[in-house]
Amino acid sequence: MATVRSTARPSRTRSGPTRRPRKGRAPSRRPSKKRTRRSLGSLVPRWWPALLLVAAALIGVAWNAGDEATTPDATTCTLPGSGVTVTPEQVGNAAIIAQVGRDRGLPERAVVIALATAQQESRLRNLDYGDRDSLGLFQQRPSQGWGTEAQVQDPVYAAGKFYDWLVTVPEWETRRLTEVADAVQRSAFPEAYEQWAGMAVELTIALSANQNPCTPA
Repeated sequence: MATVRSTARPSRTRSGPTRRPRKGRAPSRRPSKKRTRRSLGSLVPRWWPALLLVAAALIGVAWNAGDEATTPDATTCTLPGSGVTVTPEQVGNAAIIAQVGRDRGLPERAVVIALATAQQESRLRNLDYGDRDSLGLFQQRPSQGWGTEAQVQDPVYAAGKFYDWLVTVPEWETRRLTEVADAVQRSAFPEAYEQWAGMAVELTIALSANQNPCTPA
């Protein structure tokens, strides 16, 4: 029997160009990226006016906030002589202190000392807090015999109590303001009262003449 020769050959893996991507041929994902870019690009002209409006609004808010932070409160005023800024509350409390002194027949010197003291102790505000149990315009301490909590937060009572002690200080009418004030208050900063002497004089003169302290004489 004749031998049949097989004509089949072992298969070979072809490495020709048909099996490799051609140079410069884009991957299958690239076309989708191009479409995405084009779609985003088409939205920019449509939305940029709105974005500008939002940015302008934010800038406006920031500008207004800056103005509010730097513009003085319309209810405050600056004393023309001393340059100290005061509120209606402070002027009102100063008027009460001055009136209590006048009702007692005390000289203006007593009012000046009282106003400088209250300015240092509370900035002429009727505080419901303070160091330890200190309260009110003069930061008087109920535990030290100045009165009850309610009393020392009553501006008329607090001013009267201050004057009660003031007139017992030797030579109070002629000694330095800060020395006399400290003799009454026993402060940890005895020289601090002197810095308000000019303001106190200015307020006393204006209030004694029933003038607006913020208006030049």
